[in-house]
Amino acid sequence: MFDFHMTRLHELTVVLYAFSVLLYFFDFLHHNRKANRIAFWLLAFVWVLQTVFLTSYMIKTGRFPALTIFEGLYFYAWVLVTLSLGINRLLKVDFIVFFTNILGFIVIAIHTFAPINYDSHVISNQLMSELLLIHITMAILSYGAFSVSFVLSLLYLIQYDLLKRKKWGTRLLRIADLSKLERSSYILVVIGVPMLLLSLILGLQWAILKVPGMPWYDMKVIGSFLLLTGYSIYLYLRIGKNMSGRQLALWNVGSFLIVLINFFLFGQLSSFHFWYS
Repeated sequence: MFDFHMTRLHELTVVLYAFSVLLYFFDFLHHNRKANRIAFWLLAFVWVLQTVFLTSYMIKTGRFPALTIFEGLYFYAWVLVTLSLGINRLLKVDFIVFFTNILGFIVIAIHTFAPINYDSHVISNQLMSELLLIHITMAILSYGAFSVSFVLSLLYLIQYDLLKRKKWGTRLLRIADLSKLERSSYILVVIGVPMLLLSLILGLQWAILKVPGMPWYDMKVIGSFLLLTGYSIYLYLRIGKNMSGRQLALWNVGSFLIVLINFFLFGQLSSFHFWYS
């Protein structure tokens, strides 16, 4: 029973860490101090939980947790979180903080969901199922964000066309103004991209552990990375190139086509998605 509750706390740590990374990503793009503060305190809570786990493990084993690869991974994750908190508070370098936390999330996810880390096969198999569930849930949530963003971009294009052709009427009044449509569409992509990235990290870990000889050329894997690339380019065009308006909306619509292809077509061509168990 103790192992079961400890496992749940480890999973909670991963979920809180994921939310912290999402908020750091938003702060990284927009220099949003409120998002940074919330992300910092979430990460601080993760650090407290990790420190408690680390201390209790040392008391239980009577030694420093660095003799096995999984002990080393957890200590490494703790070091990364500690450094990230220090950088956030002392140096204020958002670029380093965000990418340090991406690395830390990967390490702590590997440690938490690695089945060899648990003596009980029941707990091990349960963790694998829950890892897959978290992966799928985050992927679908990111797809949802991209879908609503697509709808807003489509409305932007319709509104743009109506204004260009000077078609005044009730349809024009019922659609939000162009700047609001563009801003809302962009915010949803900002939410969807890091969520998809974290989903891919967890999904790849599950596949490596559960699918013997997992093919890296699998169409679903390739499609997911193409999707991430497409929306990452969208963010680069918006932030790095200051692109806006109709061109950006068209890129968003095009990126959503990859969502549809990846979900409906590549899923059917995959060698292990949906029907592998």
